[in-house]
Amino acid sequence: MITPTLFDQTPAAGLSPSPAAVTQPLVIGLDLSLTCTGVAGAGWSDIIRTKRRGDDRLHYLVTAVGDMVKRADLVVMEGPSFGHGAMAGHEELAGLRILVRQYCYRHRIPYGVVPPSSLKMFATGRGNATKGEVRSGVADRYGHHTEGIGRYDQADAYTAMAMGLHHLGHPLAPVPEKALSALAGCAWPEIVAVAR
Repeated sequence: MITPTLFDQTPAAGLSPSPAAVTQPLVIGLDLSLTCTGVAGAGWSDIIRTKRRGDDRLHYLVTAVGDMVKRADLVVMEGPSFGHGAMAGHEELAGLRILVRQYCYRHRIPYGVVPPSSLKMFATGRGNATKGEVRSGVADRYGHHTEGIGRYDQADAYTAMAMGLHHLGHPLAPVPEKALSALAGCAWPEIVAVAR
């Protein structure tokens, strides 16, 4: 017997879905950082901050991120920016990305990875947009305003989340065709029915 996944919203033959039956999946967006990680869901965003160092910092961040994503149907994280060649903490940040991916893998949470240029394209229609332009794009399109410390991290996480919802067929708002082309450049998980 084939059991539908959380993402299968097709009603059985001859039945109409009730409004309660078709629900928006829980998608969480992440902009991973060693000092200020952005986290977002539909209608909200937050940051995870720490001044810890080394393995203690990685443990703290993965635990905090895990608490935020443990009920997610899909996690979408911004991928690495290869344009910052001599970036301090590069190895530790790469480690954080892998640890979060492994958390999702162990807990059977599908995850997608969005290149920074695709995230910027989706938010603004330009793959080389500034952080401020992404933030403005989130405010203009979704009415979600990010303020204070971590405002750019929150805006990136919100965009990643919105991309995931759009990919799953649950867009938060209309997106111009040019910006939609960004979805093709992302690494999305395969969502398939589970045989039981």
